[in-house]
Amino acid sequence: MKEQQVVAAAPSNSTSSATPVLQHLKEIAALIETGAYAREVRRILRAVRLTIALRRKLKASVISSFLGFALAPGSEAHSRLTSYLPKDDQSDMEVDTAASATQATVKHSSELEIYCYLLVLIFLIDQKKYTEAKACSSASIARLKNLNRRTIDVLASRLYFYYSLSYELTDDLAEIRGNLLALHRVATLRHDELGQETLLNLLLRNYLHYNLYDQAEKLRSKAPRFEAHSNQQFCRYLFYLGKIRTIQLEYTDAKESLLQAARKAPVAALGFRVQCNKWAVIVRLLLGEIPERTVFMQKGMEKALRPYFELTNAVRIGDLELFKTVAEKFSTTFSSDRTNNLIVRLRHNVIRTGLRNISISYSRISLADVAKKLRLDSPNPVADAESIVSKAIRDGAIDATLDHANGWMVSKETGDIYSTNEPQQAFNSRIAFCLNMHNEAVRALRFPPNSHKEKESAEKRRERQQQEQELAKHIAEEDEDDF
Repeated sequence: MKEQQVVAAAPSNSTSSATPVLQHLKEIAALIETGAYAREVRRILRAVRLTIALRRKLKASVISSFLGFALAPGSEAHSRLTSYLPKDDQSDMEVDTAASATQATVKHSSELEIYCYLLVLIFLIDQKKYTEAKACSSASIARLKNLNRRTIDVLASRLYFYYSLSYELTDDLAEIRGNLLALHRVATLRHDELGQETLLNLLLRNYLHYNLYDQAEKLRSKAPRFEAHSNQQFCRYLFYLGKIRTIQLEYTDAKESLLQAARKAPVAALGFRVQCNKWAVIVRLLLGEIPERTVFMQKGMEKALRPYFELTNAVRIGDLELFKTVAEKFSTTFSSDRTNNLIVRLRHNVIRTGLRNISISYSRISLADVAKKLRLDSPNPVADAESIVSKAIRDGAIDATLDHANGWMVSKETGDIYSTNEPQQAFNSRIAFCLNMHNEAVRALRFPPNSHKEKESAEKRRERQQQEQELAKHIAEEDEDDF
């Protein structure tokens, strides 16, 4: 009932005053109290979602009024949280008399106190008061260490996220790495799986921020595995796993993780999906694949993916000079995306693609002409072209032979690809993808709440079937009479 009241109140007409927002916060507090009393985590999760929807309407005066309503005046939590709020707009504060009158009847709970920490922390980050946000987040984490309740796990996971975010915005992520590891250890001992998911992703982000890929992989491989509880956290995990696999040259696994993260990400998470697509494009190019044009034409991503579209075009053509021009033109973008090192690896793929095009176009061509067409800028381009062609032949990139005496590259006739195992391998990979998607859909099914109960007994089943037969006989007799 409480939840229905909150849902009905959320889309109500909002005015410019702070009273509707304060009223919504009070209803959210009642929802949290109900969830804490009944030990229903879904109610607290609903309260967090409603708070995120209200975050743009929050003001310091509204939060101060809510703190006076939710926390006992003069308590340690109330004094600390009030000190973080700005004092400049306190004159606009609207405190209704009903709040003070009912203050004595409001039952103070640990869940509501942690929610107040979360509310103040979100407001400080939105107002770009990062120093106060760091102090507030540190205080909230210190308070969480003394609480061990499963109804707090949802609120705690959000606090962990904003705790890391406040330090990341001030470029102080290295300071909290030890605290995050300790929190992850505590969450594991308490079987807080949602907290483990969140903290594992925060630690991976912390390591990757400082390019500590080996430490990130060691942590990921040693962390306990369980079924994912949050789709958002699972998407982040797949994205970080894809980045780690890319750096470790495991491009096939990286491609699968990045594409899966992009597919599972919510539609509203546009920035996250853009980052997934950027890394996925680079990984597919490193694998020798050319992404489809529709990848770069997705709604809201055209501008962000434009540098990678031009880079893909250069790799597809196999033009080394164009590749260098694109890399220099968008060097700032690639540096901010931290894909510079991967783009340096692409140079070999550009050369190999150009060489493949040459081998298809010419049955025989001199190494000097190969160097000219590849635009190799080196002191001895013919020798470099010979070594490049030799390596491509050895790796199986092209089907040709080298005539060292005459300085030629002789291409062999292309055979029928359907006489090889390549079509069967592609078909098997598509079947495996469809089967995996089917298995995930089956695991995600939700069943009725009484499905675990025993089925009807044999006697009841016979009685039900007899009643159905009598009813059918009665209907048949009525039909005959009507006829």
